[in-house]
Amino acid sequence: MKSASAASAPGGDGAFDTVLVVDFGAQYAQLIARRVREAGVYSEIVPPSIGADEIARRAPSGLIFSGGPASVHVDGAPSIDPGVYDLGLPILGICYGAQLIAQQNGGTVGRTDRGEYGRTSMSLLAAGDGTSGGCLLGGLPSEQTVWMSHFDAIVEAPNDALVLAATSDAPVAAFEDRRRGLYGVQFHPEVVHTPHGQHVIQQFIHEGCGLVGDWNMSSVIDSAVELIRTQVGDANAICGLSGGVDSAVAAALVHRAIGDQLTCVFVDTGLMRLDEGTQVIETFGRHMGIRLISVDAGERFFAALVGVTEPEAKRKAIGELFIRVFEDAKAELDDAAFLVQGTLYPDVIESGNEHAATIKSHHNVGGLPDDIDFALVEPLRSLFKDEVRRLGSELGLPDEIVLRQPFPGPGLAVRIIGEVTPEKVATLQHADHIVREELRRAGLEGEIWQSFAVLADIRSVGVMGDERTYGHPIIIRAVTSEDAMTADWARIPYDVLETMSSRVINEVPGINRVAYDITSKPPGTIEWE
Repeated sequence: MKSASAASAPGGDGAFDTVLVVDFGAQYAQLIARRVREAGVYSEIVPPSIGADEIARRAPSGLIFSGGPASVHVDGAPSIDPGVYDLGLPILGICYGAQLIAQQNGGTVGRTDRGEYGRTSMSLLAAGDGTSGGCLLGGLPSEQTVWMSHFDAIVEAPNDALVLAATSDAPVAAFEDRRRGLYGVQFHPEVVHTPHGQHVIQQFIHEGCGLVGDWNMSSVIDSAVELIRTQVGDANAICGLSGGVDSAVAAALVHRAIGDQLTCVFVDTGLMRLDEGTQVIETFGRHMGIRLISVDAGERFFAALVGVTEPEAKRKAIGELFIRVFEDAKAELDDAAFLVQGTLYPDVIESGNEHAATIKSHHNVGGLPDDIDFALVEPLRSLFKDEVRRLGSELGLPDEIVLRQPFPGPGLAVRIIGEVTPEKVATLQHADHIVREELRRAGLEGEIWQSFAVLADIRSVGVMGDERTYGHPIIIRAVTSEDAMTADWARIPYDVLETMSSRVINEVPGINRVAYDITSKPPGTIEWE
């Protein structure tokens, strides 16, 4: 049996200048990486355990140290290999990252009388030549608002570093030593609450690192096509086409690289939304121009889920069965050696690794079995969802495909709390259809990242037609987001929620209560399981 190969991933192949983001446990590490990409430079997140030798091997053009919840003074606080400073790479520290740079390079981090949290006024300091702001802050207003979130503060900058700015409680709110390539800001430039934050990041990238910024969707396509052709060669590949944006874009990208060597396989798991299987075949048959076969595997998936209630077990059972279905299809597809998946960067992050906690095992990452009779091709593995949408548009896919709401690979199985049965799926399909239909009628679909219904494994007492009921609740979930790494609950108008609730209770048998989930991510996830 063949094991999965290293994934093809545009950007992460050394073809582009790269800035590595060292994550010290920040809320915003993913956001930092995104801001770097918005400046036209590829970025990846790495753990602080990465050593100087590994960084040198990966040959980035710069490093960014993220913030984090710890104090540099406590035992066991995350640190970085001091040898990193001898690599000659420009380094930008943000909040905790700036404090760590200061502590390891002759500066002093102390506790002030009080911390700074939220919007804070910051003043630029004049340099000896009469200018102010230095490389990072030059050209910005002398007084500006920044977003702070810290208790410890840098009270002395690293040796030979120039102090660029201060606040009432942070005497060193920004510093730089251009000779050594050390830069630090006590505030968070990656959040929108710092109005000039993107300017700071761009200055570090373009002036500090000397990068032009040539990473864009057009260049990603060229790089990915070359990688895919090198990886696949003359072999055949199949793509697991789910009907979602990710698998469609992955299929289009791989098809551009290897043409008729690719066949798409749509697996009807029985866990799709109402009538979705038919819609997927019609939509993608009309737009994709790629050979597509359909496999009805609903009975196999329901059999695999009998008695399974734990979310991780569900995802892994579904992930393994997907692979087995694809393996069964190999004989009909000239014994395809490669499996194309629409794995994204958030999937990889949430599925965990030796450095990061598992939030949930995505069926196409942590849910994969160990024995896979394919090598994997994952051309989107380094991209966020909004980047995938832009890539799809660049490839010429229509909005009908590119702007589809995300739908989890395990389908409705992770929206049914408890055991999954055909009866529960039918109930949820009906309720979910009502939710999405009412949002469409209200003209709200374009404002919402993801919307769906959840069937909870509990019952509650109700009264309908003067009789007692003991039915299940439906939870409505709708969120706004840019990349699925963070999300906020959507403020759906009350009259729309009222219509949804009334229709679900009146039209879906066995449902006597409707609730609306107002949890953001974090602390919740977008899906319930």
